[in-house]
Amino acid sequence: MSDGLLFRCGACGQLNKIAAARRFDAPKCGRCKQKLDTTGHPQDVSDAELQRAVASSPVPVLVDFWAPWCGPCRQLAPHIADLAGRHAGKLLVLKLNTEEHRETAGALQIQSIPTLCVYANGALAFRQPGAVFGPQLEAVVAPFL
Repeated sequence: MSDGLLFRCGACGQLNKIAAARRFDAPKCGRCKQKLDTTGHPQDVSDAELQRAVASSPVPVLVDFWAPWCGPCRQLAPHIADLAGRHAGKLLVLKLNTEEHRETAGALQIQSIPTLCVYANGALAFRQPGAVFGPQLEAVVAPFL
């Protein structure tokens, strides 16, 4: 992917490869033709959407397993958004609300939130329970970039 960046369409979930030089040219999704968000902002997904993204992404996928009532999850959210923006196009950042979508969290036996998981080449490569900030958060994804 050195010659392009990867962005997920928020409307249809399609993964789109965009030339780095065209990132800010208001690119559109190749499938549904909706405007792509190229900021890298974390996207909320369902269990099925997460499985599709992980299976087809050529870039690492960071998943934030969270819940709206979780204080540490809310504290971590802006740090995740910042990380996502800094690595936009080279890291896909997704959020899975464990209150609404329980299947994946159950399959992974996630017992505390927030839990961060990194997928590489379609497989779970790293798991970090608990909120981490600053250099520790960067260290979660650094080996996969």
